[in-house]
Amino acid sequence: MNKDRRKRLEEANELLDQAMNIVSECAEEERECYENLPESLQYAESGERMSETADSLEEIPESIQEIIDQITEIVEA
Repeated sequence: MNKDRRKRLEEANELLDQAMNIVSECAEEERECYENLPESLQYAESGERMSETADSLEEIPESIQEIIDQITEIVEA
């Protein structure tokens, strides 16, 4: 792999890292909002949606990290 492509992939990793941080922050905020709801609202439809959204958001950073790791492996090969 030439130097230019390697540099572009490193830039992609930096952008993915930023995206991972943004998603993590949103997941934390959504979880916090859910947890601050009164218990009766947590079990309502909107509360359950908030919890499901937080669950989904919490899984995304792991997937992004796997992609970052794969790109890093390629760049370092």
